[in-house]
Amino acid sequence: MRELPLRDDELVLRIVEQDDLTELYELIYKDDHPEWKKWDAPYYPLEREPYERFVHHTLARLEADQKAARPASSRVIEADGEIVGLISYYIEDPLSMWLEMGIIIYKPSRWGRGIGTRSLHMWSGHLFENLPIVRVGLTTWSGNERMMKAATKIGLQIEGRMRKCRFVLGDYYDSIRMGMLREEWEQKLSSETDGNAYN
Repeated sequence: MRELPLRDDELVLRIVEQDDLTELYELIYKDDHPEWKKWDAPYYPLEREPYERFVHHTLARLEADQKAARPASSRVIEADGEIVGLISYYIEDPLSMWLEMGIIIYKPSRWGRGIGTRSLHMWSGHLFENLPIVRVGLTTWSGNERMMKAATKIGLQIEGRMRKCRFVLGDYYDSIRMGMLREEWEQKLSSETDGNAYN
């Protein structure tokens, strides 16, 4: 059965289509030093892959999700009908279903508008509703204050801080682990009675 898009007004999280792949590839690889990479794990170099391999890996990932009868592990983030990023998850440990989320907004013109926060809110709820997990988490670094703020707004809290283990542009930063338990998500869900999900 085809998964329906997740919607919040003009913001949509939808399954990656084959027609999206050229645009996604350009968003990721068009610039040698893209602005988004300064915030998304800048301590790892962006390793360009050939377009054919990118297509193969993306489609293979979607096919693997279908075969395993689990929700698609990545979705396009679309705002006002425009692809602006990707949101994803991966299973760190299948035995405990330790799950980590990831998000990238590729277009700097879309930063600071709440797209990341709203996407993470929809995505974490979708994962709790459709997977037998007790926790959702994400890993970032202390230099990415926007990511930490967005995660905090949707209910994640700092669970671990590995001090000064990330080196970016000559400075040391902390690695930050954040997470939310299912019971915390359920409590937050039940308290969202005023229509504002980000208190």
